[in-house]
Amino acid sequence: MKVLLTGASGFVGSHVLDRLLDRNIPVAVLLRKSSRRDLINARLGSFEICIGGIDEATSLDSALDGVTHIIHCAGATKALDRNEFFGVNQGGTRHVVEAMNRRGGQIQRLVHISSLAAAGPATVDHPRTERDAPAPVSDYGRSKLAAEQVVRERCGGDWTIIRPPAVYGPRDGEFLRLFKAVRSHVRPYFGGGRQQLSLVYVEDLADIIVTALTHPQARRETFFVGAPEMVTAGELATAVASISQNWSVPLPLPNAVLWLACQWSGLVSRITQRADVLNAQKYAELSAAGWVCDVRKLSDQLGQGCPTGLQAGLEKTLAWYRHHGWLRI
Repeated sequence: MKVLLTGASGFVGSHVLDRLLDRNIPVAVLLRKSSRRDLINARLGSFEICIGGIDEATSLDSALDGVTHIIHCAGATKALDRNEFFGVNQGGTRHVVEAMNRRGGQIQRLVHISSLAAAGPATVDHPRTERDAPAPVSDYGRSKLAAEQVVRERCGGDWTIIRPPAVYGPRDGEFLRLFKAVRSHVRPYFGGGRQQLSLVYVEDLADIIVTALTHPQARRETFFVGAPEMVTAGELATAVASISQNWSVPLPLPNAVLWLACQWSGLVSRITQRADVLNAQKYAELSAAGWVCDVRKLSDQLGQGCPTGLQAGLEKTLAWYRHHGWLRI
């Protein structure tokens, strides 16, 4: 076995790379010359680096030499407009699938990393299942759904689609914002803190992604991958404050304030031409009643779950932030 991993320099991809190397699986990673490598510096020399990107057919073809499996983690989580989201997430996935198809039967399986955003919001009363018709509410979610459709309709070989909810853990820059807010003695939450969330600790997600490479019951299947517990936005902020051992006061952010913040951030992005996760499109996701998924199919078919509870996962995340200087004590 030899795996081509896209998106290896990112948060999730770097953990997938660790899992592959820990299992002594040969890995080639596709990286641009300009890609940051700080998250994978510790493992340099343990894997093959192929220079290029998912938008370059020539570099993809070259990177697939000797490869038997693909994990496609690369994608855009922020963009300046709809076209950029679709160009990276749908277009990039199409290029990966087409390169796989050109290899005939050489590539045994493609594991494609999607998102709960492709399926749409849901609450604990009616969590999203793999059988539900998708109803994404943002351009990001719609672009991830379009990428899934490329895999299902065009992939000539086996494939597995993984849909995680919000991912957290060491090396994550988004959850770091919440930890920094708590360090400043505030616990921000929006919508009254009632938004219901499924979460997944990144190391659990990485384990399942690697399992999906060869598991017979993962063939041409889609899985939600998350912890079985549900937490509200308010409970999440309180948990972060508790493990940080910082006194803090709640900072409720009404949806009207959230909408203004999203509009302002989007305007700044257009002026500076620098994309930010917070934008007008993101408001539809942040104001939804919940993002909850049913993970029973994962345990039923793969016999595997996400065992890291929120408390343990947040403690590991905080310890990593402090040890690596991302968060001052």
